[in-house]
Amino acid sequence: MGYIKWAIILTFWVLFASFLHYTLPQHDVARITDTEVRRVDPGENRWFWASADVGTDGSLPNRDVFFISAVRSGGDVMVYRNEDTGWGWPPYFKFDTSNLQAEAADLRSTSADPQWVVIKHYGWRNEFFTIFPNAISVRAVDGPDVRIIPWINIIILTLLAALLWAIWVRWRRFRIARIDPVLEDVEEGFESVGDGIARRRGGFRRWLDSWKSK
Repeated sequence: MGYIKWAIILTFWVLFASFLHYTLPQHDVARITDTEVRRVDPGENRWFWASADVGTDGSLPNRDVFFISAVRSGGDVMVYRNEDTGWGWPPYFKFDTSNLQAEAADLRSTSADPQWVVIKHYGWRNEFFTIFPNAISVRAVDGPDVRIIPWINIIILTLLAALLWAIWVRWRRFRIARIDPVLEDVEEGFESVGDGIARRRGGFRRWLDSWKSK
């Protein structure tokens, strides 16, 4: 039972950490190489695509999606999708997909004359499942060594840690005040029942022994 308990706890925290890593904003320093529009038919990976852009018909099985291709400062190639989040999840309230695509197209550059940018995004890139991170914003920077401090992530994680700590403290107090006494009473009840059974068994054995001596 101990292994099962810890397996469940570990699985919960891994899923929770994965959810935060996917949802919280990330920043890539990169050079934009291309912008394009592709016709996309979401399939088994539809959970990793946003809903249709606000103001468009979301009932169609496929739709056009903006993409931004880039080369990160470390040399890795990265492709971002550019979709509205609207009023859905994650709550970025992004409605400016077309404007962002125009900004990205204006910031395209070559390796000979690079224009470095910071691309703010959420999500993961997985080539096997055809999953792309969703670009939220793009801004020009002076060079690839720019320092980025993720203030939003720091604030959210700090508040979340404080909330979890408060819940744990209150749960511990509730367990000590309410649950532990009940469990102790139940344990004492089982022990008293066990003692009574043992006494009866002992009395029965003594009765049998008395008949054997006769």
